[in-house]
Amino acid sequence: MSTSTSKLIRGATGDWEVVIGLEVHAQVTSHAKLFSGASTEFGGAPNAHVSLVDAAMPGMLPVINEECVKQAVRTGLGLNARINLRSVFDRKNYFYPDLPQGYQISQFKSPIVGEGEVVVDVPDGETVTIGIERLHLEQDAGKSIHDQHPSMSYVDLNRSGVALMEIVSRPDLRSSEEAKAYVTKLRSILRYLGTCDGDMEKGSLRADVNVSVRKPGDPLGTRCEIKNVNSIRFIGQAIEHEARRQIDILEEGGSIVQETRLFDPDRGETRSMRSKEEAHDYRYFPDPDLLPLEFDQAYVDELKAHLPELPDDKKARFARDFALSGYDASVLVAERATAEFFEAVAKGRDAKAAANWVINELTGRLNKEGKEISSSPVSSGQLGAILDLVHEQTISGKIAKDLFEIVWTEGGDPRALVEARGLKQVTDVGAIERMIDEIVAANPDKALQAKEKPAVIGWFVGQVMKSSGGKANPQAVNDLLKRKLGI
Repeated sequence: MSTSTSKLIRGATGDWEVVIGLEVHAQVTSHAKLFSGASTEFGGAPNAHVSLVDAAMPGMLPVINEECVKQAVRTGLGLNARINLRSVFDRKNYFYPDLPQGYQISQFKSPIVGEGEVVVDVPDGETVTIGIERLHLEQDAGKSIHDQHPSMSYVDLNRSGVALMEIVSRPDLRSSEEAKAYVTKLRSILRYLGTCDGDMEKGSLRADVNVSVRKPGDPLGTRCEIKNVNSIRFIGQAIEHEARRQIDILEEGGSIVQETRLFDPDRGETRSMRSKEEAHDYRYFPDPDLLPLEFDQAYVDELKAHLPELPDDKKARFARDFALSGYDASVLVAERATAEFFEAVAKGRDAKAAANWVINELTGRLNKEGKEISSSPVSSGQLGAILDLVHEQTISGKIAKDLFEIVWTEGGDPRALVEARGLKQVTDVGAIERMIDEIVAANPDKALQAKEKPAVIGWFVGQVMKSSGGKANPQAVNDLLKRKLGI
């Protein structure tokens, strides 16, 4: 995979290429855990959602949750991946206080989902295809809590046994920007499918980031793995710091030690956690309590038939049916709720105007106040009514923004608000002409200047709009000014 020079990192001895692979852990959206009936609800009291299976009590046997299997297959289909009709659950042996069994039930040689791909739009306008190596199902561990007691650690097993999908990419990423765009796109796909809520603050989506560097064209370098990064911004920062750290070591004549590292967001740096040997140290073997997971192609086809329209297909449709630019379509389909809101506003209206309002006014205000579109104070019906009022020339564009602010803070029917508050656009030519005459008479030098530089008419338009409180019809203002000023 070739790398553009813009993605190379400048070092003292020349250019370096960063090679990145991501292992994304996505919590499966399901009411019960992977092998027990315990709740997966977030935020319960410590150890409130723990069954005897999750606590690894003697004699307890795991029973597969079919909904988690369906969610993994749906995700595989959304990643354009091969669905394996036969897969095997393995025991991955390692010892840690929050892993009650002393092993994790995962999948090793025979995962439920094989190779796939994700097409990613990078901020510089480039489109890159990132290979997916596999997706496998596994159970999450519990959580160790170290800050509740001066000399002891506590263990909360609420998360123990929760179903995870580990989505492993190929080392196809070549910059922090690509990595961030990839996780953003992957999160979007999962949320469209409803297979993971993608809430990184709650730990529903987190990534292990594998980073190595090399001189362009050289074999792959030794990689270091940065564990459990739970923010897209932190993923970018971790990659940039780790790549620079490795380059500095190599340029000073040192060598990279394969190890597991943690990212410290306060310092913006990675630090060593433990040495990392090869995966065979986990001593995988098939779980004797679980039969191989088998289903037929008809099962897969039935799940595929009920998949929602995914981001790439929706983007293509928006560009085709609404004549939107690639950028506008990408922004609108990034979140399913935003795409649905836009479609409701655009139905029967100017789609470009609807896109501008949703992207700039609505999304901008939502971001400013930290709100999701699902909790927007302005509904799609209210925004549509504002667009209708502009289209009918009942209100001007400026008044439309004032009306949006009123609806946002107070609610109400836009049409009724326009009537009640006297916001209708002034289309009376005589009234507009009187305003123009007053402004031209007060600014004779500007009037003379406008005859030599027609662009100055913009100043007069601004003054008339200001005088009318934004209610004057802009087209009428322009036409009258040109006649009055002899332009």
